[in-house]
Amino acid sequence: MEKPRLSRDHHLPTTTHVKHHPEYTDKTATTAAAIAPEVREGDVSVFGLAPGVTTRDITPVGIVAIAFNICNSWTAIAASLAIAIASGGTISLIYGMIVSFVMFLSTGLSLAELAAVYPTAGGQYHFTSILAPARYSKGLSYFCGMTAVFSWIALCAAVSISTAQPLIALVQLFKEDYVPKDWHYFLVFEALLTMVFLYNIFALKRTPWVHDIGFALTMTLFIVVTITCVSLAHPKKDNDFVWNTWVNGSGWPAGVCFLTGLVTPCFMFAGIDSAMHLAEEVQTPARIIPRAIVSSIVVGFVSAFAYTIGMLYCIKDFDAVLNSPTNFSILEVYRQATGSRGAAGAFCVGSILIGCFVLNACQQTASRLTWSFARDNGIVFSNLVRRIHPKLEVPVNALIVNWAIVVITGVIYVASSTAFNALVGTGMILQQVSFAIPTALLIYHKRSSDYLPSNAPFRLPSILGWAANISTIIFSVVIFIFFQIPVTLPVTGSNMSKSLLSDRSF
Repeated sequence: MEKPRLSRDHHLPTTTHVKHHPEYTDKTATTAAAIAPEVREGDVSVFGLAPGVTTRDITPVGIVAIAFNICNSWTAIAASLAIAIASGGTISLIYGMIVSFVMFLSTGLSLAELAAVYPTAGGQYHFTSILAPARYSKGLSYFCGMTAVFSWIALCAAVSISTAQPLIALVQLFKEDYVPKDWHYFLVFEALLTMVFLYNIFALKRTPWVHDIGFALTMTLFIVVTITCVSLAHPKKDNDFVWNTWVNGSGWPAGVCFLTGLVTPCFMFAGIDSAMHLAEEVQTPARIIPRAIVSSIVVGFVSAFAYTIGMLYCIKDFDAVLNSPTNFSILEVYRQATGSRGAAGAFCVGSILIGCFVLNACQQTASRLTWSFARDNGIVFSNLVRRIHPKLEVPVNALIVNWAIVVITGVIYVASSTAFNALVGTGMILQQVSFAIPTALLIYHKRSSDYLPSNAPFRLPSILGWAANISTIIFSVVIFIFFQIPVTLPVTGSNMSKSLLSDRSF
């Protein structure tokens, strides 16, 4: 049979593509009991895909750095620590982090198994295309792909505004009579977004080590901030406040309040699929990508959990933190802990720099996913979007498309910050939906060795694999239902019209 070609009628990679590839044999099968050597090295032509022309210049350390830089779990917690405490108490925050870690680790392990066998930039939507029955393959994979693309666009917008907020807060810290307007945030939002966009096009491919710097900076700042604040804060909050405070002003039963309160802990794992979408720029991706996924989740949890406990002990006046005039209330915690406006400002500058590294990695990852989807003719003008610049070696048009859409969301912020928050706040929900689809299909196939070869570089023992897959589906249902429930009762047209994430994360 002829090798599948990319055309207007190009199908996404399926089991048929692999088995009918001209070089397919029992020895090189990727949907049989053994994984092909070509797949280990990242040869996507085995799946009927046109290989990209980008250089595989991301090192094993670099891909781990990118994966962690995007999640950056402790800074994600920092951005909404006070609101999280007010929406369920420290119980919801601390124990919610543990629950979220278990669930996202299950999700990460499920994705890692598939990434070890099908290491392509399409990630979850390619998994879906391969695992789905032929009758539903195109429809399910298209839905999964569009869901993933929009989740990453939402994440880019969320990171952009989350980086703009500490920058504006820094001005407020030293100029107390300054009152920021929505258009101030908009200008900073667009400036940061465009700056990183231009860097992605013209410089990132020549400076792949920038992600290593970002990783080193975020871990250094985590250690410095945590140790400094904990050592200088006197008196510290008592153990009862840190470990046993429960706040439920929502009107919902305690169980519902706890589940909706998982929003902040879950946000620290946004973008855990980043490594998958960069698989075609990594050497031996079948081995490296699973490690990057799992390590980013584990390191993220350890750093975020330690940071959260430390900051809770450092809070002296919680009302002052909650009523901070800035949109970056952790700045007040830093000021209370150190007793120094200068130290708080320095930590804030560090947060801004980290935000730039996060946004840089987000734009890179989102563009690769959009490029991959265009390679499969999944979007309009695919023949343009899937082009890779021969000299710059990046998908310039895919970067432009993503940048333009996020720019438009910034315009929405000026008109209505609530509408903006509702729009980008759906990213977490969309992300988990895109993870659940291939995981459910893997369960449908009973984790057959036809799809998870026995010699795959990353393969869970059967009982752990089943547990991870089932937990992923259960968690996806919880997120889909409870992250869209209104924050408070009674339910009104206003609080029902937007995702819960918009109220908690922004």
